[in-house]
Amino acid sequence: MDKREQGFTLLEMLVALAVFSLAALALVRLQGVTLHTAADLDSKAMGQIVARNLMVEVQTDPAPPSLGSGQGEVENGGRRWHWTREVKATDDKRLLQVSLTVDGQPGASPVVLNFVRVVQ
Repeated sequence: MDKREQGFTLLEMLVALAVFSLAALALVRLQGVTLHTAADLDSKAMGQIVARNLMVEVQTDPAPPSLGSGQGEVENGGRRWHWTREVKATDDKRLLQVSLTVDGQPGASPVVLNFVRVVQ
């Protein structure tokens, strides 16, 4: 057996190490993006639950909401959620258009829910 055929050269080891480190860095970055996306989805899902709870309160209240804007805060899921509500009249006087916006965390996109409520 020839002496040159006994193992890897230092250059080959350095190239292999560089390729491995690039692959490892790409996986670490992918994990960071995945964690951020999962947290955003969790916040979005919880925001939708809060918005739907507020919608049910508006729909089941015997008195219709007053026209115009309103805002407030509610606690749900261990977090404080800021909501804004805008109520507009529609062409049909028996219906009101309600737009709810729920915002839970700075930097996260708010949840918007539009629905129609019957005026009784």
